[in-house]
Amino acid sequence: MNLLEHDAKTLILGPAGIKLLDSVLCRDADEAAIAVERLGPSVIKAQVPTGKRGKAGGIRVAESPAQAREVAQSILGMAISGHRVGAVLVETCAPIAREFYAAILHAPRERASLVLFAAEGGMDIEELAATRPDAIRRHLVTSPDRFDTADATAMLDGLELGDAAPAIADILVRLYRRYRETDAELIEINPLAQLNDGKLVALDCKFTLDDAAAFRQTSLAAVAQADPATSLETEGAALGLKYIELDGSVGILANGAGLTMTTMDVVRHYGGRPANFLEIGGDAYTKAEPALALLLKNPRVRALVVNFCGAFARTDVMARGVAEAWNRLKPDVPVFFSVHGTGEDEAVALVRRELGVDPFDFMEDAVCAAIEAAQ
Repeated sequence: MNLLEHDAKTLILGPAGIKLLDSVLCRDADEAAIAVERLGPSVIKAQVPTGKRGKAGGIRVAESPAQAREVAQSILGMAISGHRVGAVLVETCAPIAREFYAAILHAPRERASLVLFAAEGGMDIEELAATRPDAIRRHLVTSPDRFDTADATAMLDGLELGDAAPAIADILVRLYRRYRETDAELIEINPLAQLNDGKLVALDCKFTLDDAAAFRQTSLAAVAQADPATSLETEGAALGLKYIELDGSVGILANGAGLTMTTMDVVRHYGGRPANFLEIGGDAYTKAEPALALLLKNPRVRALVVNFCGAFARTDVMARGVAEAWNRLKPDVPVFFSVHGTGEDEAVALVRRELGVDPFDFMEDAVCAAIEAAQ
């Protein structure tokens, strides 16, 4: 669950004592013109819960009220990464001396929180990480409440930040404290700007709330923006299937959410990218044909892993549903099975007989074969 920039600044950074520029949230072009008349030359920014707004034409400068009206009219209503722009933030321009990057996020592999800082902000952090990873300072916080000024100061050592170093260290500590208070998955300031007068201000803020903490963070959840569903996700919901579309090439069909997520993790561990989350546990196994058809509608799917593990549910019943669906739909992608648990022997024999496919003894082997086939 993501907050719009305006909400993230108001509800997250403001209470943390991090300085912001004067701004006005506007829902029509006339409001934007009035705001610029009061603030002077301003940046007009589309309010959508996604990045790369500038590249999409959603961030532009307006020098006058008339220009603000024109710019706001062109931005309002446009679509950016599937989000329709319903409001713009008009924020006063300021003379910028330097731009930095700061963020706090989860590091799931280390089971810790990660503090990031770069002396180069205002750019695509993924590009910086790929081309010059040494430009990004990292600090793992392995004990939840153990990130203080000393840690932040050590993290910044050698970056030639001059007089700004103590203030930046203070901001990192405040940002981490706010991250903990709000059950955040991510708080990112890009850029954190040093103005000509030396002051540090946050020119943008991205905030992602941990969905599981929504019951604790009711005020944040009330204004958070959910990612728009894709057409396939909408179709899956109508079918009563738990389907999430991803950007990989290895399709996944498993019984139970936990097994599905484990399969996704194994795909990533071995260098592949999952194309979806789709589980057919419970009575969803009766929907094997619509589930398989839905998965195969994703044109990125180039191989499929079917992973069944039976306890109370019988794997041979689930395998029969998939085999019958496969023979009716006749897909042309390679499929790799891993079947264990109740009804395993019957399921393995059925898959061999009906599909001419030998299930793997280990899930890892099925996943690796699928990754190779998807190359």
